[in-house]
Amino acid sequence: MNLPVLDRRSAVPLYYQIQQHLLGQIRSGKLKSGAPIPSEQEISTRLRISRMTARQALKSLCDLGVTYSQRGKGTFVSGIKLEKDFRHVLSFSQETQAGGSRPASKLLSFEVIPADDDVTDALRLSPGEQVISLRRVRMAGSSAMGIEWSRIPQRLCPDLLQTFKPATSLYQTLLEHYGIEIAVADEVVEVGLAGPDELRLLKINKGNPIFLFTRTSYIQNGQPVEYVKSTYRGDRYRLVSRSTPPERSIRRVN
Repeated sequence: MNLPVLDRRSAVPLYYQIQQHLLGQIRSGKLKSGAPIPSEQEISTRLRISRMTARQALKSLCDLGVTYSQRGKGTFVSGIKLEKDFRHVLSFSQETQAGGSRPASKLLSFEVIPADDDVTDALRLSPGEQVISLRRVRMAGSSAMGIEWSRIPQRLCPDLLQTFKPATSLYQTLLEHYGIEIAVADEVVEVGLAGPDELRLLKINKGNPIFLFTRTSYIQNGQPVEYVKSTYRGDRYRLVSRSTPPERSIRRVN
């Protein structure tokens, strides 16, 4: 693996030069997800720098979320983290494309089932009403990012099992075939540890943190149309809420 030629006369810290070089290789795809990063000892020896500087460079990449360390094994590329911005209601496909990756899905189940109590309450259903249940592993390229379980009232799209291809965008199908456009969503986020199913489906290590999302989506008139339970990898996502100052009224002086 190529390491940078350091400019020792520059005001830019040496650790930052190393970080930017490796970050550029990750972003360009030269270093792919799962690829090993040179060790602290190797960087120190090859670049003739202190181990403390090498350690700082590797730690800064881990802090950015683009690499992760495994005790006794080394440091590996985890990829650029995808952002989830709570200001916008975006589908997984839209978020993934915005992050520069190709969205894909692995189908786990797609069927009509009775609504449980949580779904009935969230979607304001009648007792015994059925929903379309869609459970998928969501992927960015070949990397498993999360597990989504969507429930939609069957009466809103009774033939969805025939019209929707699970590898594509659900929101796009709802809009194009049924005129259902998601306008707003209530979403709750919690942090937990991956269980056996998450470890297997997301191919992550025991003890890895995960984000637990619970979302109810509404159309413009306030009618709930989707209830989603999702689990996403904590090492591949970061939550973003960008605030802007309130608009100030301008008082004109005549």
